[in-house]
Amino acid sequence: MSVPGRFLAIEGLDGSGGTTQVALLADALRQRGLEVWVTGEPTRTLPIGRLIRQALQGVEPLSDGVLPYLFAADRRDHLDREILPTLERGAWVISDRYMASSLAYQALAVGFEHVVALNHRFRHPCLTLMLELDPTASLARVASRGEDLERFEVLETLQRVHTGYHQALDWVREQGAAVAVIDASQGIEGVQADVWAAVQAELLG
Repeated sequence: MSVPGRFLAIEGLDGSGGTTQVALLADALRQRGLEVWVTGEPTRTLPIGRLIRQALQGVEPLSDGVLPYLFAADRRDHLDREILPTLERGAWVISDRYMASSLAYQALAVGFEHVVALNHRFRHPCLTLMLELDPTASLARVASRGEDLERFEVLETLQRVHTGYHQALDWVREQGAAVAVIDASQGIEGVQADVWAAVQAELLG
């Protein structure tokens, strides 16, 4: 029996392993014969997403108050050009970050309700998978990479974002969308198993 396209988002603090789990989940779904489109936000190939990434890396000196509007514009472009056409042809879409990230991160600059107002008309994922990780562990994992830290990768900021994520997920649930919280302090295989169990329970039956 064919399975219709589904939209999933994997969320979490920096260092929680989202990019790794997106790739593993995509492989698992492809092994079931499903077409899978892997993407992420901010987008890498669309113009507004590239500008956001430059701002996060400190290349473009944009204020925190500008970013919520850019993220919303990037999401609209992302939906129109990639996500919705892919779902319409019956493929599955997995996004490395989506709306909950905006609600958690950008609310620091302009407030939660304002970010909701910018995003509330956008399509929700069928399932949002939150990789739950303590902010201290998050920063330690990021620092272990040996790369330059981006603008949100500061412990106090990550603690506020962590709190914001829980508010964001409560709002997502209130909209009738499914949410699964996964313990990201486990090893990769443990997280992978929990992610797959949530996908099976919510979307594959």
